[in-house]
Amino acid sequence: MNRTATVKRKTKETDIEVTIDLDGTGQYFVDTGIGFFDHMLSGFARHGFFDLTLKCTGDLYVDCHHTIEDCGIALGEAIKQALGDKAGIVRFGSSLLPMDETLIRCVIDLSGRPYLVFNEEFKNDMVGDFDTEMVKEFFYAVSYSSMMTLHIDELHGENSHHIIEATFKAFGRALKEAVSRDEKIKGVLSTKGSL
Repeated sequence: MNRTATVKRKTKETDIEVTIDLDGTGQYFVDTGIGFFDHMLSGFARHGFFDLTLKCTGDLYVDCHHTIEDCGIALGEAIKQALGDKAGIVRFGSSLLPMDETLIRCVIDLSGRPYLVFNEEFKNDMVGDFDTEMVKEFFYAVSYSSMMTLHIDELHGENSHHIIEATFKAFGRALKEAVSRDEKIKGVLSTKGSL
């Protein structure tokens, strides 16, 4: 089964095209116009072993909000489409990921029920051209458009760069586990018969 999807999203604020291959090798090309965000999405792809191409032209003359949020919506939709009927997937994934003084926990359930629990605090308002408030907005957008339950917790952390980078990498690793397939799973892993 080919688990790839391409999503195009165009509004008055952003023009986005994203392609993801859930069974890739971690190859990526990301261009959003926000250097730090590109770095974060690249880390997500590399550590999740997803092949990711994401190109966004956004209204950065306003601020970074629309670009980051809309990329989250498009990426979440691409993940959802690539998963198809979710037959055979492990469904749950988790990661504890350190980066120097930082330790992030990310836990996912590809349940079909969107929900975000987010517990992180940032000492800085900006990292480069990236507004740290947008970390939560991005993952909210991803969780709701992909229909996943997503818990993100900062267990330790001081440096905003480290916290955000560890979060994107932890998300990649947790999602890699959740989308992995197990031959023992027939259909979907649910007593309801659907996800």
